[in-house]
Amino acid sequence: MSDSRVIPAAHSASSSSHPPQSLVNALSRALSRREAKSARRRLTVLPQETVDFSSNDFLSLGTSPAYRNRFMTHLNNAPDSFPFASGGSRLLDGNSAYAEELERFVADFHQAPTALLFNSGFDANVGVLSSIPQPGDVILYDELIHASAHEGMRLSRAGKRVMFPHSSAAGLRDALEAQINEDPSVRNGTKNVFIVVESIYSMDGDVAPIKDFIQVVDDLLPHQNGYFMVDEAHSTGVFGPRGSGVVQELGVQDRMFIRVHTFGKALASHGAMVLCGQETKDYLINYARSLIYTTALGFPFLASIRTAYELLANGETESVGTIQFMQSGHNFAFTNQEKQLQLRVQELIRHLHTRLHSLRTDQSVLFEVDHFPTSPIFSLRTSKPRQLAAFCQQNGFIVRAIMPPTIPEGKERVRVCLHSGNTEAEIEGLVQTIQSWLDQCEMRSANL
Repeated sequence: MSDSRVIPAAHSASSSSHPPQSLVNALSRALSRREAKSARRRLTVLPQETVDFSSNDFLSLGTSPAYRNRFMTHLNNAPDSFPFASGGSRLLDGNSAYAEELERFVADFHQAPTALLFNSGFDANVGVLSSIPQPGDVILYDELIHASAHEGMRLSRAGKRVMFPHSSAAGLRDALEAQINEDPSVRNGTKNVFIVVESIYSMDGDVAPIKDFIQVVDDLLPHQNGYFMVDEAHSTGVFGPRGSGVVQELGVQDRMFIRVHTFGKALASHGAMVLCGQETKDYLINYARSLIYTTALGFPFLASIRTAYELLANGETESVGTIQFMQSGHNFAFTNQEKQLQLRVQELIRHLHTRLHSLRTDQSVLFEVDHFPTSPIFSLRTSKPRQLAAFCQQNGFIVRAIMPPTIPEGKERVRVCLHSGNTEAEIEGLVQTIQSWLDQCEMRSANL
C-alpha cells in the first residue's frame, strides 16, 4: 500500500537548501544597506578637550556655575522625606504640587493661559498631533517639520495631511485654497485646519514667517477655524524677551493655539511644555497617550527646569551674577541686563557670520554658507560633508555632518551651532581649520 502522506513543505528536499531567514540576518542586511549609503548612525562620545560647535546648548547653561549652583540649591533644600522619583504617571502617583506650580510658572513666563508638562518634545508633539485634530480635520504642515510631528500626524485621526513648501506663505496659501475649494466643510468652518510649523528649524536654522502665515489664515478662513501649532524648541532661551521665543518676540502669542517649548536645548534640562488653553490642557490629559501612559518626570528634572526658567526670569548670567528680581505672583520686573547671554550669542553669531563669508573658495570646490541672520545654527553646504566634519574633529572642533535620512537627498551639510560660552579665539580656530580644508581640496582638484 502506497504512503499517501503529504510531506510538509518546510521538510521537503527542495526547500531544505533554503533555510528560513533569521531576523538577525534581516537586521544585519538593513544595516549594511544603510552603511553602503553612508547613512548608518552610531553613538559617539565627545573627547573632553574638544571645542563644542555641535550641541544645542546655545546659552552654555550646561556648564554654567550659576545654573549648577542654583540647581543644587533646589535639590538640597528639598525635605528629606520628599521623593526624588515620581512614582508613576501624572494621572496616577506621579503628579505633585511642585509640578503644577512649575506649569503655572512657565505659563506665566510665556504669557499663556496654562501649560502641560511632557517628558520630551517628541512626546509633546506626538501627544498633541495624535489627539487634538478631530476626524475629518485637515493638517497643513511645513515640509521640514520635525520627525516627532510626522509621528504624531501618522497617529492622527485627521482626514488629510497636506505638506506645503518650507516657510512659504504663498505655498501655504495655495495649499489652503486647494482645501477650501475641495471641501465645503473647510470653507464654512465646520472642519478645522491645523497649521503646523516650527519657529526656528533645527537643520537650517531659519526663522519661520509666522506673521505672514497668520495673514494667509485671516484672509482665507473668516470663520476662524484655522489653528496654529508652533514648535519653539530651538528658539527657547535664545529668541524673544528673556528667551521666551519667536512667538513672543513677534507679539502674536494670542494667535497661537498651541506652542511647544522644550528644555533639552538652550535650557540644559529635560522635558517640554505645551502652552495652550485650559480646555485643551484638560483634553490632552484625557487623550494624549504619550502623557497618560508614561512615568512622569521626577523631582530632579522638575528642579532643573525651574532652575533654567529662574535664570531666564532673573536675568542672571555667568558674567553679571544675580540681577534684581521682583515678584508679585508671577509678574516679573527686569533690569536692562536681562539679555546678557542672548546678547553674547548674537555677538558671536555676527562674528562667525562675517568670518565664514570671508573664506577663500575656488570654483572647483563646492562650498556655500547658508545662514539666517540672528540664528545660532549655520549650515556649511558641501559635496563632502563627512570629510569636512572629520577634518574639523581631527583638529579639535566638534561639528557634525548631517546626511539623509535626517535631511532630504541633496541637502547634505555640516551643521555648526554657536553657544554663549564659545570665544572669538575658538571661532577663529574653526574658521582657519575650514579654510585649511578648502585649500587642500583646491590643491587636490588642481592636481587631477
